[in-house]
Amino acid sequence: MKIASLDLGYRPVMLAPMEDVTDPSFRLICRELGASMVTTEFVSAEALIRDVASTMRKLDVHDAERPVAIQIYGRDPEAMVDAARIVERAQPDVLDINFGCPVKRVAGKGAGAGMLRDIPKLLQITSDVVNAVSIPVTVKTRLGWDCESKIIVDLGLRLQDCGIKAITVHGRTRSQMYTGNADWTLIGELKQHPSMEIPVIGNGDIASPEAALDKFDTYGVDGIMVGRAAFGAPWIFRDIREYLDKGKYTPLSPAEKMNLLRRQIQESVDRIDEYRGILHIRRHLAATPLLKGLPSFRDTRIRMLRADTLSELLDILDEIEGKYLS
Repeated sequence: MKIASLDLGYRPVMLAPMEDVTDPSFRLICRELGASMVTTEFVSAEALIRDVASTMRKLDVHDAERPVAIQIYGRDPEAMVDAARIVERAQPDVLDINFGCPVKRVAGKGAGAGMLRDIPKLLQITSDVVNAVSIPVTVKTRLGWDCESKIIVDLGLRLQDCGIKAITVHGRTRSQMYTGNADWTLIGELKQHPSMEIPVIGNGDIASPEAALDKFDTYGVDGIMVGRAAFGAPWIFRDIREYLDKGKYTPLSPAEKMNLLRRQIQESVDRIDEYRGILHIRRHLAATPLLKGLPSFRDTRIRMLRADTLSELLDILDEIEGKYLS
């Protein structure tokens, strides 16, 4: 699969952009474990043009994590163009536009998935951004605003006409948020449309190698994107890649998975500071499948998620590994 001249190989598996999740360390780990491309946390266009320091730091990308996309969101065409030009100076491989974020503070203000209620402006923003930069522009969006307006097939074709080089579709409407099951039917319909020429990437409910293969085989998509299933489990990219390439996969041992979690913790602390770094990583620790279903684990889990120093947290992980995973 190619995005313009960027070759991501056969059946690429990409890391989805996720706020407060896809930081530089996590992106690098996912790339090392087989992700074909990674994407930054989404970046507010308005904050970029105001030169907000915390937002500008999201533009930091490193050669080791390439290919990497930077994703922006906003509702004002002029601000999106200015932000796109700022992003281009950071030299990502791809500039992605977010028309899919469903959370109220974004969509409720007309950005992200909120743009699905104003298609003319959505198309204007896309066209203006494409014309403003020389790097490939892609779009990530949803099936539509709600079940009565699943417009993705027509919208995908119109976005293609704007000049984007690939489209990623999450198989839910904005109204669904993250509930229910992702519906890939229209993703497949968009891919199979005779006028569709750019890559179609599917997203939603890919939580196993078997699910990944099924999406490729059933819907014919060019690539897939993994989001929430990577929380606390960056090894999912390794498993999927092996399964797609070899028809089988050998999971990492519990000790190897625990070492990856330790690395995430340490690098989070190194990147931010001890207190905030641990707060940042709790989402991964709470979600990791490595610790799901362990017997008599409740009290230990509570201690793990309340630990506020690095030494305390690492000691608890050592205890967990020795007691439950050895």
